[in-house]
Amino acid sequence: QVQLIESGGGLAQVGGSTKLTCTAFGQTFSRLAMGWFRQAPGKEREFVAAVGWSDGKTDYLDSVKNRFTISRDTANNTVYTVFLQMDNLRPEDTAVYYCALDTLGNARAMGISYPPGHGMDFWGKGTLVTVSS
Repeated sequence: QVQLIESGGGLAQVGGSTKLTCTAFGQTFSRLAMGWFRQAPGKEREFVAAVGWSDGKTDYLDSVKNRFTISRDTANNTVYTVFLQMDNLRPEDTAVYYCALDTLGNARAMGISYPPGHGMDFWGKGTLVTVSS
């Protein structure tokens, strides 16, 4: 059984930073991409960032480019860990952030999924990030 466990988040200040971590385990994948989606109160879910496991290519929501950085830890072949470093936070970054795993293995495909997140194979339960001034 595949599980995605998220950690990090919580309360952060405007202009500050926080880091999210997601660890997936329970199955070995020949190809995958992992990424983050978010859903703010009263809004639709939106794509945030993704990374392809084999090629390291990334994709980002325009509004988080140059503020958020997604990376992966490839040291372990059976546990997959992805990070989202979030800098220069804005109030509009407040949302529940969900980790997702896609066995297509393409970060761009995660980014253009429609509705956002459609077709993802596995999901975490979400972690709340609140940005306050």
